[in-house]
Parts: sequence; C-alpha cells; structure tokens
Amino acid sequence: MASLQSGGSGDVGFSETLDDLAWNYTYGAQGGGNGSLSSFWYNRNQTHLFGVLLAVTGNLIISISLNIQKYSHLKVAHQGNQKPFFRSVLWWCGSLLMAVGETGNFAAYGLAPITLIAPLGCMSVAGSAVMSVTFLKENLRSSDLLGVALAFAGTCILVAFAPNLTQDITAGKVQYYFVGWQFLAYVILEILIFCILLYFYKRKNMKHIVILLTLVALLASLTVISVKAVSSMIILSVKGKMQLTYPIFYIMFTIMMASCIFQVKFLNQAMQLYNTTTVVPLNYIFFTISAIIAGIIFYQEFLGAALLSAFMYILGCLLSFFGVVLVTRNRENEHLQQSYIDFGQIPGKQMLDKIQPEANGQTYGTLPDESGSKKNPGREKKDI
Repeated sequence: MASLQSGGSGDVGFSETLDDLAWNYTYGAQGGGNGSLSSFWYNRNQTHLFGVLLAVTGNLIISISLNIQKYSHLKVAHQGNQKPFFRSVLWWCGSLLMAVGETGNFAAYGLAPITLIAPLGCMSVAGSAVMSVTFLKENLRSSDLLGVALAFAGTCILVAFAPNLTQDITAGKVQYYFVGWQFLAYVILEILIFCILLYFYKRKNMKHIVILLTLVALLASLTVISVKAVSSMIILSVKGKMQLTYPIFYIMFTIMMASCIFQVKFLNQAMQLYNTTTVVPLNYIFFTISAIIAGIIFYQEFLGAALLSAFMYILGCLLSFFGVVLVTRNRENEHLQQSYIDFGQIPGKQMLDKIQPEANGQTYGTLPDESGSKKNPGREKKDI
C-alpha cells in the first residue's frame, strides 16, 4: 500500500512533466494531461502568448506602415511635386505606425524568449504582401499565397514547439549571463569574424551581399540580447521591482543603441547595392539565425529541450524562411515600367539593334536611318 501511495504522488509529478513536454495531441476538456492546450499549459505560458500576440500585432502594424509610406511616395511622384517626402502627412502616419509596431516588438522581447519572438518577423513580410495587393493594387501571384501559407504554418509550429522557459530577467541574472564563459567565448568569436569581414569590406572593397548581411546579423545578435535585457528590466521596474538603478541596465542600453546604429548603416549599404527582393529575405534569414543562436547561448533558452521539440522548431523556421523567399521572389521585377519603345511592334519598322540601353552605356540604343539604309546596304545606324 505504501508503494502504491508513493506511486500516486509520483503520478502527479509525472502528469505535470507530461504537461510540460506534451504537444497538441489531444484537444479534450481542460485539465492536466491534455497537451499544450490544457489549462495548466495556458496558465504557465500566458505571458509568452501575450508576447507572441504583441510581436505578431507589431509586425502587422509595421507592414501597414510600410505600405502607407510607399503609397505616399507613389502619390507624390504621380502628382509631380518636388516637395520632400517628409512633408507628406501620409508619410508621417506611416512613420508613427512603424514606431508603434517596433514598440510592440520591443515589449514582446521582454515577455517571451528570443527564440520565440525573432522568427515572427516573417509575419511582417507576409502581411506586407497581402496589404500591397489590397491597398496598392499590386498583382496577387500564386507564389504569394503559397508563401503566406507557409509562413503562417511555420509560425504556428514555432509557437507550439518553442522553448517554454519562464524566467524573470533581473539585473543580477543579466550580469551573471554577461560574465559567463559561454557568452564570453561567443563574443570573442563574433568579434573575430566581424573584424575579418570588416577588413574585406573596407580594405579589399568587397561589398558582396553575404558580407554585408553577415555584418548586420552579427550586430543583430547583440541587439536582441540587449533589447531583451532592457525590455525585461523595464517591465520588472514597472511592476515594482526596480532594476533601473543597476549599472548593467545602462551597459545593455548602450550596446542596444550602438549595435542598432551600425546595423542600420550596413543594411542601408546593402539596400543601395542590391535589390530589395534579394536583401529582405536574406536579411530575415540571417537575422533570425543569429538571434536564435544568441538566445540559446546567452539566455540558455533551449536548456533541457526535447529532441522532437528542437526538430519541429527547426522545421517551423525552415517553413518561415521558404515562405518569405516565395513572397519576395521576383516581386520588384513585375513592377518595372518600360522606359523604352518596343521597336519591333511599330508597323513598317525593322529593329536593327537593341533598344534597351546597357547599364554603362552613353546612349539610349539605336534607330535605323531610313535614308541611309536605302543608299547603303550596310544599314548605317544613327544614335539618338
């Protein structure tokens, strides 16, 4: 009987362990042992779910703001006005919405793990594709629908299988992680890689997109670490546990601001040299991978995670990556306006040479000289 009684108490602990590790296998009534939708799982993870809601909402607001800003630029260009874009009311509305969305993302990092919030940036890309069809009357492609569906499926898998680590990021805990050997080794390796890439970027003048976005990703890993620390300490201070008097708060705040500034610098350089359809998906992939690695090393967010959870989490990330690539693939090329006349479509005219100019050419192609073509069989060509 004694063994049965002790076994009964052990069953309670075993049931709680199952609730910790269970996934959406059953959807029955509320109670222990009903998978990740049970009341126990919800009560323990409602803070994480609120962070996910903030991140998704913030990313959707950012996508709306980007479309509003794009619409304001198109409207100014259509009217032929030469006034600066920052004098447009629509542009300021878009900027205000972007600030609101980024604030939501900032707060989300303080409520949920980095490995859960960082991949949700795909919702901004997917939402922007949907809203561009609605507001900017852009074409809806089959790849857009498939990409949005994959991004949504990947997001659901990420939320379901992301680590359920619940911890209050206090100033003392941030300081403990900051001087840990794992983070110190990670920072040394990151600084070494950053310096090597910076050498090729500055001295060898190598501005390949992989080099630029790797520099952005290395800085982004420090950004997400510091953003989570600053956001968590601010939230705890609002709750009554003052954390703003510790020096580590201002150290992390300085790292956050500095890494953001240099990150924007390299990202703008990539945007100037390469198409948006190339930069956006690659930057999302590089940023997400670096943020996940940073969360695993600094905050140890996958400590004790099951192998199946890790596999499904990686699958969710891959689905999100592929969805973003499909949404952004060849999107910019579809909206290029023809700046030349297709000479082959003019009746009675014959195209003797290409009309589309070369990238480094000095002329806009060639047209046939009809008078010369009648006299000279060599078909002399006259530059426009």
